Amino acid sequence: MPHFVVDCSERILETHGESAINEQIHIVANSTGLFDESEIKVRVNPFKTYIVGNKREDFIHVFSNIMEGRSTQQKANLSRVIVERLAEMFPQVANIAVNVREFERATYCNRNML
Repeated sequence: MPHFVVDCSERILETHGESAINEQIHIVANSTGLFDESEIKVRVNPFKTYIVGNKREDFIHVFSNIMEGRSTQQKANLSRVIVERLAEMFPQVANIAVNVREFERATYCNRNML
């Protein structure tokens, strides 16, 4: 935990591949100091077919799933720094966004907790 799931148009991978995107989001997330680096997980889901505003425009959307307990300011900063890095990597992509969702500690479970 945390998980950063990147949904994107497949064409953006012609500029930077999945490994580069994974690495850069990992670096940026770690730089915030909000997470234990060994727990940061990043993955990319490229889409061949999609519609953005009733057009076929490239897009990147990062779903950030984190454990509850961070301030609104910390979560807003996390979103901002990820968008900034992706905008640097993909200046031609107008549709770049991030949202942060929180896991509830009381209902979260993973294998190590068994």
